[in-house]
Amino acid sequence: MKISGFSFVRNGLKLYYPVVESIQSILPVCDEFVVAVGRGDADDDTRRAIADIGDPKIRIIDTEWEEQYFKKGIINALQTDIAMKACSGDWLFYVQADEVVHEKYLPLIKKTCQQYLEDREVEGLLFHYRHFWGDYQHYHAGHGWYPNEIRMVRNLPQIHSWQSAQSFRWFDPYDQPRQENGTRKLKVARVEAEIYHYGWVRPPQLMQNKKRALDSVHWGKNKAEDFYTKLPGEFDYGPLDRLAIFKDTHPAVMAGMISRMSWADKLQIKGKPNPAREPHKHERLKYRVISFIEKYLLAGHALGGFKNYRLIR
Repeated sequence: MKISGFSFVRNGLKLYYPVVESIQSILPVCDEFVVAVGRGDADDDTRRAIADIGDPKIRIIDTEWEEQYFKKGIINALQTDIAMKACSGDWLFYVQADEVVHEKYLPLIKKTCQQYLEDREVEGLLFHYRHFWGDYQHYHAGHGWYPNEIRMVRNLPQIHSWQSAQSFRWFDPYDQPRQENGTRKLKVARVEAEIYHYGWVRPPQLMQNKKRALDSVHWGKNKAEDFYTKLPGEFDYGPLDRLAIFKDTHPAVMAGMISRMSWADKLQIKGKPNPAREPHKHERLKYRVISFIEKYLLAGHALGGFKNYRLIR
């Protein structure tokens, strides 16, 4: 059995992505790791940082991000496919540049891959998610944040990155990531392991920069730049006491980034959200009520929500 890891990134270090840590976190179970690195800004050093990991299993594919695909996140899926289709493993293990896997899960992940290797009905593996917010001590435990997602798929030509690289689907035939016809959800088995998502943990100024970069590939550069000129230069995480407190350990590869956290004095621990900004989803009454119902009346079971998979195992 061969496992290939894969990812994509552009301006990763400049935007404070834990991209090196992300790759390092799953390297022990991978026979190769393919990463599509988009040509970034002159002041970004992401490519060198990845190369400096110094592991011969890592293969970098240099890419150019064409602005014609800066709409609805299509460029993200196309870049994901570039890396995925260059993989040679039986199972393909996807981690985005802000996703990290705890080392405690690696033996189970490998065991699960072996368990379903010959079970051809299983097309992908489903992981739990832990979404951190603001710092490394708070995370989302309420409604509105996807609790599960596909992060391992079989190496089959019909499987492609879907929409804005949120997940994967079976395409037949394949035209583009957001096509409405000719796709279906993958049949998946669950892995009792978590993906630690650090996409909303960075200094407030860099968080705003990251949001602008992300919105630019969904709205187009000009629209995003115009929108963000009207906003403050720093992202407002809001009161953190509305989130859950993390009491476990982080992946060992994250120790350096956690030790360098320098924006605690800019975070709001408690109080009311700033009324001058749009409330975050978890601050809105609707989602707070749904979260309460899920937690206290439904024993943690999600109420509704979109699932881009068919859980069969």
